[in-house]
Amino acid sequence: MNHENGRETCEDGSLLPLALGYAAIALVLIYVCVCATSLYLGQKQLDAAADAAALAGSDGFSLTLSNDGPTARLTNAAVYEQAVAVLEATAIETNLDEAVTPDGVSARVSVSARWHPPFLAMFVPDGVALSATATSRNSLR
Repeated sequence: MNHENGRETCEDGSLLPLALGYAAIALVLIYVCVCATSLYLGQKQLDAAADAAALAGSDGFSLTLSNDGPTARLTNAAVYEQAVAVLEATAIETNLDEAVTPDGVSARVSVSARWHPPFLAMFVPDGVALSATATSRNSLR
């Protein structure tokens, strides 16, 4: 108790609501940081899956011999087949949006996925669309 000007005032516990408020804000900030980290790692996993699928797609070439020497040519079907095989082996859920060869010597693979927060979507968006595109080129020289 405080004695001011002959009056008694009770200030016991006046810091408790302030401390609880700051603790709640700190917990929300920690949760948002955890979600941001999870989103970042989800994008990096999707980038790695797209890279692996494009690399595998560029290995699906057919070798042809001509007077100019050997040539490695890709087809859309071969790129798609190789990309599907790699994406099925990954641990993350991905959608294969595109697996093509634009020029016959490179493979371009586009994948997408949806990120969801680890728990409670109260302070962050529930479900963010992620996408990644990778290109790999084969060469005999």
